[in-house]
Amino acid sequence: MMANYDIFNGDADGICSLIQLRQAMPKEATLVTGVKRDIKLLASIEPQAGDDITVLDVSMDKNMKGLHAALEAGAKVFYADHHQAGDIPEHANLEAHINTASNTCTGLIIDYYLEGKYREWAITAAFGDNIDQVAEEYSAKLGLSDEQKGQLRDLGVAMNYNGYGASLEDLFYHPAELFRLTSPYASPFDFIKERNDVYTTLTEGYKSDLEKGLTLPPVRENERAAMIMLPNEQWARRISGVLGNELANMYPDRAHVLLTERKEVVDGEPTYLVSIRAAKTNLTGADTIAVKFGGGGRKGAAGIDDLLAKDVDALWAEF
Repeated sequence: MMANYDIFNGDADGICSLIQLRQAMPKEATLVTGVKRDIKLLASIEPQAGDDITVLDVSMDKNMKGLHAALEAGAKVFYADHHQAGDIPEHANLEAHINTASNTCTGLIIDYYLEGKYREWAITAAFGDNIDQVAEEYSAKLGLSDEQKGQLRDLGVAMNYNGYGASLEDLFYHPAELFRLTSPYASPFDFIKERNDVYTTLTEGYKSDLEKGLTLPPVRENERAAMIMLPNEQWARRISGVLGNELANMYPDRAHVLLTERKEVVDGEPTYLVSIRAAKTNLTGADTIAVKFGGGGRKGAAGIDDLLAKDVDALWAEF
């Protein structure tokens, strides 16, 4: 039996992209998503001939094995994304909309595909993905007031933040549930008006977590870097990446390494989820450090999924 799948990143960009598509082309589908870090989503389905698969805002390169399996099985795939793509397969059943430019996101790619029909959701996606310049430009073209623009910024940032966490249990809303709550509305302003309870949970939850994070003093610091340790609590697992960005903005000449204590213990010692942010004035080296400890990322921002307590000193020595 043929099946429909909507596969999407659990952040603002993934959700807002799918909202636009399903407003334009309604379709009942099995939703496949997860926390923001969970990107190898195509591997979680078993595609069959005739299946209709939509994939949004997850790297094609990271999903290449699953993509080839879907195409070889005879499924049709619509794929839109702005991350690293690798070699895009040439296949009659693949419709790919890939743009890796630094000033775009998947929500904007879908906005272009739909000729701006649900642009307010695209603006929300752009604010959520920190593509502020384009979001500002599009807001001006729509004639949005400062208050309206502020609402879309707050919603985008908060929806994006909802995707952060070590597991789905850490999130305010499961991304699939958040899509179901937002997708009936052609405009985010209608959603904010009709479901202000959800909007408030998202925006106030983000602000509360950030305030807690900013009160934590560095456990180690020098002229070039600071190390922050966060406890094994849900709010801490949510805030680590965002807190790193905020600290980078506050102290642009300083690199930051954030260690969030994980639930897992090895030989009686804690383990850590690590977020590394290079100094904004010298956006390089974060990925090089992370790779040495089994992690990865970009020059300006990188992470380590599982750092042993005994390796903390060695990590700090890199700074």
